[in-house]
Amino acid sequence: MAPSIAETVSTTSDQIHEKLVQLSVAEVKDSNGTHKEEPAPAVQDPVSEIQHKEPLKLSGALDHFESFDVTPIIGREFVGVNLAKWLRAPNSDELIRDLAITISQRGVVFFRKQDDITNHLQKELVQRLGELSGKPSTSKLHIHPVSNSGRELGGKDDEISVISSEQAKKIYKDRLLFQTEKKQSGKEGWHSDITFEPVPSDYALLRLTQLPKTGGDTLWASGYEVYDRISAPVQKFLEGLTATYAQPKFNEAAAKNGFKIYTEARGAPENSIFALGHHVQHINGLTEGESKGLLDWFLRLVVDNHDLQVRHRWQNPNDLAIWDNRSVYHAATPDYIGLDLGERTGQRAVSLGEKPYFDPKSTGRREALAKAKEV
Repeated sequence: MAPSIAETVSTTSDQIHEKLVQLSVAEVKDSNGTHKEEPAPAVQDPVSEIQHKEPLKLSGALDHFESFDVTPIIGREFVGVNLAKWLRAPNSDELIRDLAITISQRGVVFFRKQDDITNHLQKELVQRLGELSGKPSTSKLHIHPVSNSGRELGGKDDEISVISSEQAKKIYKDRLLFQTEKKQSGKEGWHSDITFEPVPSDYALLRLTQLPKTGGDTLWASGYEVYDRISAPVQKFLEGLTATYAQPKFNEAAAKNGFKIYTEARGAPENSIFALGHHVQHINGLTEGESKGLLDWFLRLVVDNHDLQVRHRWQNPNDLAIWDNRSVYHAATPDYIGLDLGERTGQRAVSLGEKPYFDPKSTGRREALAKAKEV
């Protein structure tokens, strides 16, 4: 796992899920027990070694590239950068490693108009972000159980999830996300990607290739900042908790739309639900009411505090965002749906990280940043 400054924040996976509810994933095995030999599994399930890791330090390779922090808490945008050139630069490894650290520190990083980035280069970039920041060699790219090449608009590459509003309206038509009339809350949209997997994601990259005339923004929220705003006694209580993640909504969508869930060569064949992330099912060891109360509270901390969020407006085809799924939540904005503003389509590649664990020597982000200034 890539220890960044953020890694002192919570568990090795740098996500509020793991600091507040140390992640435990319930596996649902394929009843047939069959697996294809090709392609190779996206990830093997390694033995988790609980050990403290020091944060990775920036080399300074990105210092001469123009960038700015979008908000004080979360988000950075690079200006006039061609990521395809970074991938082939003589010091490419140094650039990509520093980019990985920056993404983990800032939560999400934005690049405009990356017209030279293809699906292949997108996959290469997100995989190298994880590799160069220390993820296990067994962790590859994720294949989504629903958003894969088996769908009508799913493209031809299982390792690229096509994020299509047109397709989503068909598959998830019963979800509140697409019921815009008299809609009074969008809180169900907040989530982190694929936390239901035994080995969840470290980095994800979304490149939009089709934009509505207006709308369709994406929001990210800092899990680091959520943790730092909780009182010390409650932080201590939450550190000992684990949670179970699942996603049965994928099965429901498959049954209603007449397709099969992709259960092989994804790292683990399982199903999964929609919660803060819409993948968390319950906090282990608590009553149903206690678990729901805490999960609702975590979500309210995100929704009620707009100063720990960043809202990104997609301006051009091939604008892209890269974020750390271990430390941020995100939500799409379906404000354009049903208004004749056009569809929204993107290509997403998701890197698998490592099996999460709790590091008792970890600290909050604010404390980590303060210590870094003292050095």
